[in-house]
Amino acid sequence: PSPLVPPPPIGPRSNIPPAPYSLRSATVTKTRWLIAVVDDEESVRIAIRRLLRSANMNAETFSSGAEFLDSLKEHQPDCVVLDLHMPQINGFAVQARLAAAGSRLPVVIITGHDSPESRERALAGGAAAYLRKPVDDQALLDAIQQAVNPNSREGR
Repeated sequence: PSPLVPPPPIGPRSNIPPAPYSLRSATVTKTRWLIAVVDDEESVRIAIRRLLRSANMNAETFSSGAEFLDSLKEHQPDCVVLDLHMPQINGFAVQARLAAAGSRLPVVIITGHDSPESRERALAGGAAAYLRKPVDDQALLDAIQQAVNPNSREGR
């Protein structure tokens, strides 16, 4: 009878290299968009973050316009979902600062205080979409999809 031979070790101390990273998983990771959510209401931030994650998007949340603008020094998201009415720096001011900096970051506006003037001002300021709270989940996902990838169309 032949003696049992244990399998060779795998890892950093063996002669067998670890398996290479899957090209497929690298591709999936690169296509996950990073969406910033800026809203002073914690419940809204949590709900939208959960929605985005369920749609296979990365999400980061900010409780103020100033906090969001500071984060842009480190990295830039693929899109921002921005509340209009917040203390200190409101959504209009954030939108204006992005424009003044020459940013091409797509902005999806959400507001609980809808008015024709606000809608007109936000869209004239370059917003990709303007949605009224409570925001319909599918409408928000569609608005983000269109903002990040304007060549995409529903019903592909």
